[in-house]
Amino acid sequence: MPELPEVEVTKKSLANHLQGQQIKRIDIRERRLRWPINSSQLKRLINQNILSLTRRGKYILINTKCGTALIHLGMSGSIGILKNDRPLKKHDHFDLVLDNKIIIRFNDPRRFGSFVWAGKNPENHKLLKNLGPEPLNNDALGLHLYALSKGRKTSVKAFIMNANVVVGVGNIYASESLFISGIHPKRKANNISKNRYLQLATSIKNTLEQSINMGGTTLRDFTYSHAGEKVGYFKQKLHVYGREGLECSKCEQPIKSVQLSGRSSFYCSNCQH
Repeated sequence: MPELPEVEVTKKSLANHLQGQQIKRIDIRERRLRWPINSSQLKRLINQNILSLTRRGKYILINTKCGTALIHLGMSGSIGILKNDRPLKKHDHFDLVLDNKIIIRFNDPRRFGSFVWAGKNPENHKLLKNLGPEPLNNDALGLHLYALSKGRKTSVKAFIMNANVVVGVGNIYASESLFISGIHPKRKANNISKNRYLQLATSIKNTLEQSINMGGTTLRDFTYSHAGEKVGYFKQKLHVYGREGLECSKCEQPIKSVQLSGRSSFYCSNCQH
């Protein structure tokens, strides 16, 4: 699944091509995404200039004078930037055609992505209004996590992956941040000190920022393409994620895995407590 760094890199890449352009046409070939595409609402984008592209959690916001549309990549979504039209591929569900002839094409084999009209106050839309704070450029994140952890008996990994607590900390980055902080993923969220939450917050921010700077992690289903070619994604060195049985980079003990909330969690039992 694309995580926050992949979405941030995609947003920045799209902004270079969309910002200031006018949407001339929207071609919808498959409406049955996670939520059915409402073409009567989204047609408001036609002939609108794109003022900016922003991100909230894993949603990309296309902002215009008349309102905002949300795009979510879901489990397997990808976006192509095409300078010339090309034959459609399977799972090419919709296009945004710009006045400079560039085509923004959305492909999603599993159809868990979305394209939704959010109106003039997108922060109040049901998909956004209950999201937790952004982890980047957030000096108060550690105190926020500590305050919300009181009374939470869930695992700390499930806690930081809850988008209502903090957005954008997916499975990969949760595992990596907890390893860097020396916190065991099964430890109860309400059994962690304030200082350790401050350290965890720093690890989350640094891990995400490093991944953004490297172009995101290379995930099985996720690609960003420009003119039909994949660009910008480099497999970064991961400390624990996906490394079960391999040596810990700190102590050389084997990395272990455990299922938490239905997700594989990777950790070092010697370095994380």
